[in-house]
Amino acid sequence: MFFTRIPIHFNDFNETDLNKSTRFFPLVGILVGVAGALVFWMSDILLPVEISVLLSMVATILLTGAFHEDGLADAVDGLGGGWHKEQVLAIMVDSRIGSYGAIGLALVLLIKYQSLSYQTLAFIPVAMIAGHALSRLCAVLVMFTQSYVKAEGKSKPLATQLNITELAIATFFGLLPLIFLEMKYFAALIPVAIVWLWFSAKIKARIGGYTGDCLGAMQQLTEVAFYTGLLASAAMFEAL
Repeated sequence: MFFTRIPIHFNDFNETDLNKSTRFFPLVGILVGVAGALVFWMSDILLPVEISVLLSMVATILLTGAFHEDGLADAVDGLGGGWHKEQVLAIMVDSRIGSYGAIGLALVLLIKYQSLSYQTLAFIPVAMIAGHALSRLCAVLVMFTQSYVKAEGKSKPLATQLNITELAIATFFGLLPLIFLEMKYFAALIPVAIVWLWFSAKIKARIGGYTGDCLGAMQQLTEVAFYTGLLASAAMFEAL
């Protein structure tokens, strides 16, 4: 209900129940990645690979309601345009998109498109599924290591600190698709770790923790880092 636009309803739904859903965030990523992979596979039968990649991206955006892309744009606007914590948070809440957010979102989507398009044809669906799961694990790790900094917000019900068991479940689903990768591609985890450390330090220094927008930004940034890391890993393996 919370992470996608899939029409699921519960009669006795309580916002505090969202605390229990955090552990399954990477599992939702697997489902979103599978949806994108299926659209790519069906499109690739008749269409060029570049168009198929674009259609798969459209499918995942529609499935999530641009949930994470919106967070990326808001976070980049706030961090780019705000000078102090209160100003950064106020800009993030503003529904209008600014120049920083528009440029950041456009560049991330373009790099994602190019990085997927240059993957080996048969490997693209695997990359999508792994990228969506792993990047959502990165967002969960932010929640585990930092504190929510707003009194209110759409991610406030998720802000309860995860315990080790919940983190282990999230880690299992976040890393599960990696079993389908050859060992040479595991070097792609290096840029993911670098981006995670960099952006985690950035939001800690600027606002003292995370917001829902920061989680969306982390998901998008680490997903792109993973795809570009796969390309770099393949290139390094060939060079050796």
